[in-house]
Amino acid sequence: MGTVWGASFLFMKVALEGVSFGQVSWTRLVLGAIALGLIVAARRLPLPKERVVWLHFAVVGVVGSAIPYSLFAWAEQHVTSGVASIYNATTPIMTALLATLAFRVEKLGRRQLAGIALGIVGVVVIIGPWRLAPSAEAAASGEPLLELAGQLACLGAALCYGITFGYLRRFLTHRGIPGVVTAFMQIGMGAAAMVVATPFLATGPVSLDLPVVLSLVVLGVVGTGLAYLWNMNVLLAWGPTATSTVTYIPPVV
Repeated sequence: MGTVWGASFLFMKVALEGVSFGQVSWTRLVLGAIALGLIVAARRLPLPKERVVWLHFAVVGVVGSAIPYSLFAWAEQHVTSGVASIYNATTPIMTALLATLAFRVEKLGRRQLAGIALGIVGVVVIIGPWRLAPSAEAAASGEPLLELAGQLACLGAALCYGITFGYLRRFLTHRGIPGVVTAFMQIGMGAAAMVVATPFLATGPVSLDLPVVLSLVVLGVVGTGLAYLWNMNVLLAWGPTATSTVTYIPPVV
């Protein structure tokens, strides 16, 4: 799962050479929803019936998929895929804090708190606020500010993931819904949100070639569909913070 998500940052970078950031997010969510929907249909698994459950899935679909996917895709226009994956690795920090302080589904010990503090220091080092005084030529181009905005977008996406892990544990994972149905509902709701936002995010010129098409297909079917199926199964077994540590792997990939 970590290897697949690590490769996803590279696939996003390649896909952005032919489509907009909104189209990248739109395509990966729609393809991921189709892939998961086929699995649910093949297994003849029922979808939840309670309205409140659908509302919870609408929240995780938007906050856990549509928003962070769009943020990462936008950010990779201004930062490298490696930098984006490093910020993605801050997800366990976000998850641990939110799962403990906001959703109260886990408790942090001294070692965990020390690890979070060290992680925050690492984020500050990566952002490098002392580098925000660029040369006159660089400042005129606006590149430093765009790079900073890209880094903050990545951090915002990681925050969304942290919220989602805690939210899933607090409101959904105890309901006995199979992992594949949970994954389908989240990605499906995210895809629905992107379809609604199509006029605002997913329009613009398209330049498709084989690398772009393959990147979008792999990003959607494998990096979104199958990866989220694996992710939900791990979340049900391990809990939010332990599951989120898989994001430590992508920077290595």
